[in-house]
Amino acid sequence: MVEVVPKLVVDGLTKRFASTEALSRIDTEVKAGEFISIVGPSGCGKTTFLRIVSGLEQATTGEIRLDGAAVTRPGSDRGFVFQQDNLLPWLTIMDNAMIGPEIGGFASPERRRATQALLKLVGLEGFERHYPRQLSGGMRQRVNLARALAIDPEILLMDEPFSALDAQTREIMQTELLRIWEEGRKTVLFVTHQIDEAVFLSDRVFVFARRPGRLQEIIDIDLPRPRPLSIKRTPAFIALVDRIWTLIEHEVRASVMEELA
Repeated sequence: MVEVVPKLVVDGLTKRFASTEALSRIDTEVKAGEFISIVGPSGCGKTTFLRIVSGLEQATTGEIRLDGAAVTRPGSDRGFVFQQDNLLPWLTIMDNAMIGPEIGGFASPERRRATQALLKLVGLEGFERHYPRQLSGGMRQRVNLARALAIDPEILLMDEPFSALDAQTREIMQTELLRIWEEGRKTVLFVTHQIDEAVFLSDRVFVFARRPGRLQEIIDIDLPRPRPLSIKRTPAFIALVDRIWTLIEHEVRASVMEELA
């Protein structure tokens, strides 16, 4: 039997900010091509975890390894999609999508053609010369996704990328993300507060416990792919959502009450 080497290894990860422990002893592995969602109550360290994987934050103790190499700083092997699109308003959509290769010093006619193909993949063919102000919120997040993919990362990190969108656009973007993911099967870590979104998108869901953030449980999502939106109305889907909500309900309530206090 051929041993499957994990794409990402998280080994004893702990993060402290002064006297506050944000993450505590996280150990896990992610296989190449997996779509992993991370859910949990507010303040459980989901975004901090993603930022450590990206190299934007440093772990206090423990280590993260990507393809066997320790992560110590940002790199082009990781693409990050933030909550807000952060597009530069004075640049065209094509130029915004090419920022990564330009900054990384590997822009070329071939890379530009590849980015043109990515804009087509995310449904923005014909909008290359437009500016961000001319696009809807959903379209700007498509640019954001194309920009992250333009560096051809080994792993794609997504921090609540659809949170600012209306409910209908969010659902369409979920199906579009799965379509794009199926094309290239990048390894994805996706942070969300929406449990149904996590179940719909993922191979596995990492359930984080309240501060200090801990990996409470990993839920396998044994739903067939490809997944139409109608799968959200099936008993198997609803059962998975209920299972995850049961795991975090008490801590979500406690977190909300703490914020209101």
